[in-house]
Amino acid sequence: MAGQVYKDKATLKEVMENYAISQRFQFQVDRSNAIRLIVVVDGSHLKSYYTGTFFSASMLDGAGHILPLAYGIIDSENDAAWTWFFEQFKIAYGDRGNMCIASDRNESIIKSVLRMYPDVPYFACIWHLWNNVYKKFKKIHAKLSEIYFSMAKAYTQAEFDSLMEKVEKVVIRVKEYIELAGYEKWARLYAPVNRGWTMTSNIAESINVALVSASELPIYEFLEEVRKMFGCWNCSNRKETTNTYTTLGKKYQEMLTLNEAMSTRMTVVPSTDYLHTVNDGGRNYMSAC
Repeated sequence: MAGQVYKDKATLKEVMENYAISQRFQFQVDRSNAIRLIVVVDGSHLKSYYTGTFFSASMLDGAGHILPLAYGIIDSENDAAWTWFFEQFKIAYGDRGNMCIASDRNESIIKSVLRMYPDVPYFACIWHLWNNVYKKFKKIHAKLSEIYFSMAKAYTQAEFDSLMEKVEKVVIRVKEYIELAGYEKWARLYAPVNRGWTMTSNIAESINVALVSASELPIYEFLEEVRKMFGCWNCSNRKETTNTYTTLGKKYQEMLTLNEAMSTRMTVVPSTDYLHTVNDGGRNYMSAC
């Protein structure tokens, strides 16, 4: 029954209450106290007879693994549904320092975040914003793709401005469009808090992909599959943590070790006490320290 929404919303309410989703939030919340507070939210349509939409809020833990914080099922993506979800999320998770929320540019999510978390920065997924640019400027998108993503991830004002000049030369209307979206929403340089590498809503979308087959099940069976999947992830991640004896998690420790090995092949020439020229295989970089 494609496109059909819940005929009997009392059934959905009963399912969510009996399954006690809100009671399961706290276990996840306890694991997230000391990590980067970038919460990614998203909705995914279910394929069962009653359809509906699966909502989730997730983040990355200290080892770079997906950490699900909250989930639930609503009849469809709308203002009331997302407000209910964030109300439940705020009861369990609260409002934390340096927290931010990222998602696609769904208007209902934006409204609900402003209502429930008025002082928390909201970020847009750079991939979803790019898709909007692609649809509006199809003829020149090939020239803009690399520039746009480099600009979104830029760390310095000089780099950002240089890339923006290139955008203007291609078509100034693109600059006006992404400027209207708000630099602070998608450009790392302008973010009011450190959003790290979390520039897209890929965390939530990875969960949705993992649940594609389960999304065709009836509600109770689907929720049970979600519970089991998250439980397996948590168990596996706890085991990895128990067997980790380095300061960083496995993923980031391997990156650090690789960078350390690569750095031994570089030459460093001091220019002043604070400026150095780093030569990496014929490419020179200026480093300030």
